[in-house]
Amino acid sequence: MQELVDFHRVSQTLYRYASTVDKKDWTALRTLFTDDATARYGDYPPLAGADAIVKFIADASDKRSWLHHLISVYHVEVDGDEATALTYHTSHQIDAADPTTVGVIVARYHDRLQLVDGAWKIADKRMEIGARERRPLA
Repeated sequence: MQELVDFHRVSQTLYRYASTVDKKDWTALRTLFTDDATARYGDYPPLAGADAIVKFIADASDKRSWLHHLISVYHVEVDGDEATALTYHTSHQIDAADPTTVGVIVARYHDRLQLVDGAWKIADKRMEIGARERRPLA
């Protein structure tokens, strides 16, 4: 039973990550990371520290009028106060400057999480990008 509870709680952190990015709720997003979290988004330089990660995401999202992240948590492995997760990800983004085109990213997230004061937090996030494209909106 604990395995199901852990899977659910870790998944909720990852789903909340996607929804807070879509809402551009940077304060809520910050609460999902450990203070010393690290991240790497595709070919962008590595990031160190939760504040740097949130700033990177906020800056990348600034010119987007609409964001939509569709994620599926495929695997969660819990070992005590640490967990790893594999999440499949497709995001759609519309630039405010070009509302007739949608950017699409298909990727996988490889996450490491830690249990901090009873809450699962992201300690390391790696985004492995499979494809990027721009499509006209129908």
